[in-house]
Amino acid sequence: MNDHETFDLGDFTLRHGATLRGSWLAYKTYGTLSADRDNAIVYPTWYSGRHWDNEWLIGRGMALDPDHHFIIVPNMLGNGLSSSPSNTAPPYDRARFPHVTMEDNVAAQYRLVTERFGIERLRLVTGWSMGAGQTYQWAVSHPDMVERIAPFCGSARTSPHNIVFLEGVKAALTADAAFAGGWYETLPVTGLRAMARVYAGWGFSQAFYWDHLYRRMGYTSLEDFLVGFWEGFFLDDRDPNNLLTMLWTWQNADVGRTSGFGGDTVAALASIKARALIMPAEKDLYFPPEDERWTAQHIPGCELRVIPGVWGHFAGGGANPEDTAFINAALHDLLNS
Repeated sequence: MNDHETFDLGDFTLRHGATLRGSWLAYKTYGTLSADRDNAIVYPTWYSGRHWDNEWLIGRGMALDPDHHFIIVPNMLGNGLSSSPSNTAPPYDRARFPHVTMEDNVAAQYRLVTERFGIERLRLVTGWSMGAGQTYQWAVSHPDMVERIAPFCGSARTSPHNIVFLEGVKAALTADAAFAGGWYETLPVTGLRAMARVYAGWGFSQAFYWDHLYRRMGYTSLEDFLVGFWEGFFLDDRDPNNLLTMLWTWQNADVGRTSGFGGDTVAALASIKARALIMPAEKDLYFPPEDERWTAQHIPGCELRVIPGVWGHFAGGGANPEDTAFINAALHDLLNS
């Protein structure tokens, strides 16, 4: 967990007015920045993910090849490595950590990219799930800087149905008496396990469960998968207040709320100048392809490729080699365009 660097944001004022004093952004880089600073790619993390969780899509011979590209993986605010409820001093610690928007995350990443590395153009911004949301935000916030975007299994605006799903996740976590309104003295394990059980019905498709594909992941039964994968996922050093901070960011994501657009999502999408390749997954229950078709029609020259198969949202998580090959091939095409 210490194989990363930090960028000092100092007193960082968030969109909703709170100032995080002495804040920072954790990040890791892969590859070498060229002399002309023209080979940079930004690949943000996702809900509860950390930089090492993105490494499945980085490697020699892959589209995100560190022998050719300088890949920056910034950790989201609230993920436990960058400034978060779990590592911030009072008065903004724990349950008092302020609301963070997608625009805030990209503003912090922009400072990292420009101030630390002197980068003026990005060859590509890409990401899965909430990383896709940050990808869209980059293209709207900095249209003249971003050359290409490839958001996969994510959205430019969180749908009402997605908000409802997240309300169920949040309710399961906070119902544990040990949660104590976010001021817990011991980890609310019952709430985290309940959250995992709610999440399990959404992360993979109905067909994934029907075909018992969790066996390919090394789990011997449905219950083994629910405990070993899902409960294990949320009990793996994931702080509840951190999870709720990122959940708020997700629920309130909408590029239309970017400064200057007054809530007009269509106008924000139309402002994107980057060459865009959107990849929803065929059976994603969070971000179904029909939602992203709506998005694609409002981005000039956008291409949409649907990731086929039954792995649902986790088609974008690196768990299935066929899905990884599809995403990697699409990134190759985009980078070579």
